[in-house]
Amino acid sequence: MTSTPPPPAARGTILTVTLNLALDVTYVTGDVDWDGVNRVRTVHRRAGGKGVNVARVLAALGHDVLVTGLAGGPNGEAAAADLAAAGLPAALTPIAAASRATLAVHDLGPVSAVPAPPLQTPGTAPAAGATPSGDGSGARAGAGAGGGIGAGDGDGRPVRHRTALFNEPGPLVTQTELEAFLRDYEARLERVAAVVISGSLPTGAPVGLYADLAARARARGVPAIVDADGEPLRHAPAGRPEIVKPNAEELARALAHEAPEGLRAPADRANPEDLANPEGAGRPRDRRGAAGSDGVGEALRGAAALRRSGAGAVVVSLGADGLLAVTREGSWRAVMPYRVEGNPTGAGDALVAGLALGLVEGTPWPERLRRAAALGAAAVAAPVAGDFDADVFRDVHPEIRVEPARA
Repeated sequence: MTSTPPPPAARGTILTVTLNLALDVTYVTGDVDWDGVNRVRTVHRRAGGKGVNVARVLAALGHDVLVTGLAGGPNGEAAAADLAAAGLPAALTPIAAASRATLAVHDLGPVSAVPAPPLQTPGTAPAAGATPSGDGSGARAGAGAGGGIGAGDGDGRPVRHRTALFNEPGPLVTQTELEAFLRDYEARLERVAAVVISGSLPTGAPVGLYADLAARARARGVPAIVDADGEPLRHAPAGRPEIVKPNAEELARALAHEAPEGLRAPADRANPEDLANPEGAGRPRDRRGAAGSDGVGEALRGAAALRRSGAGAVVVSLGADGLLAVTREGSWRAVMPYRVEGNPTGAGDALVAGLALGLVEGTPWPERLRRAAALGAAAVAAPVAGDFDADVFRDVHPEIRVEPARA
């Protein structure tokens, strides 16, 4: 496939890298029967991948972006067409293999609890208030959207929204294709203010590729943010990125080899990346306890260890417990005032968008963390990955408390 060359990036543009681009499909339904036949109420299809989600949030905030990555086959063509339709400038390097697809099934609870929107079929515009899906990430419903906090079924019982994700493996990428991407990438570094490198790697890409991309950016005076997992995260600090952004579980996995017992992720969350409340339907304003739990202390020590490996700063997302940052200027924790219920997928990408914006604006760390945390929470309450609920952002932002963090 080919991509239409974008206009030259303006200085100040944030470039996002999505090497494992996807066509995301989201099924929104109610009261899923996993052993039976289910009727899909709404279908969303759009370009996905963590870097794409970051770019969508930044564009919604009024910042110039350029989406880069690898794309091929029918899914890659559809993703490129969606980016063009959304007005997101993109420069995708073509590959021979087909880009992956992802499926998210978002269960809104009993059908009687939420009025069913009209079924959306491929090629039609989304219904009012609906948008297509993002990074293997699926639809979201929460405060201010899709039933929201405190919604109940016909008997007054709270509805718990759940999302199941099905991610295909990425395509096999050849060395020639990777070299072509690197040439494209280096040519575009001359006119951007920052780079966000995020998501998984396709098959055939070396685990140290994100470190290499960060180092190439740094050599040209461009700060990089890396949001990755596993071996790519463990190698990333070697490229001296300005910010590395794992969640608590990803941090634990990255550092597990450094101690016999590893670093424990907080045990009270199934998915610590996202600012959501997995058990919180009907309890929208459950106030959080003070910092200093074992999980927060372990995350602080782990972030410090990762920063010593070469990163300028390490920001760890702690789920409903907010954010933790270990930086050159000090360590801080952003404490959420309450939990936002919804589909947490994609909240980490909105959070990274906030960090990138703070990086290019030179925002002091406390306010940078406050805005990033608010964007993550607002993303939980939006319909799909790459979007955020502006009302939730305005409500939660001033209530987030940022305090010094100590082990």
